[in-house]
Amino acid sequence: MADTKQAERPTSTSAEKSAARRTAKLAKQITAFAGQHGGAEGQLAYIGQRGTRIVLVGDDGAWGDLVAPTYDVAKAATEKAGITVHEDFDGEFAAKVETGPYEWKRMGGIQLGGSQPRKA
Repeated sequence: MADTKQAERPTSTSAEKSAARRTAKLAKQITAFAGQHGGAEGQLAYIGQRGTRIVLVGDDGAWGDLVAPTYDVAKAATEKAGITVHEDFDGEFAAKVETGPYEWKRMGGIQLGGSQPRKA
């Protein structure tokens, strides 16, 4: 009798499936941002247990961010979206960010004490 052996199929764990879904969703959001802003570049910043922040800067100066559960998911999402990812948020990349009145007011409020929290 011939020996027949079933080829083992790799099984995905629910964590792997969840990471793949999150990667696809983030890549779709990154691609949409890039489409709305004439292209985009990004930078990944580890933010502890919360995950990794994906900072996006559009070619028009608009910016935004997304949070991925892990660095690997963030990296995979940016690769899937096909954007350039910078190691640091400085130099020419940081200079592309355009801030508006809202950001300046918000930054000024924080630096100058802003509104004080209400006491109960």
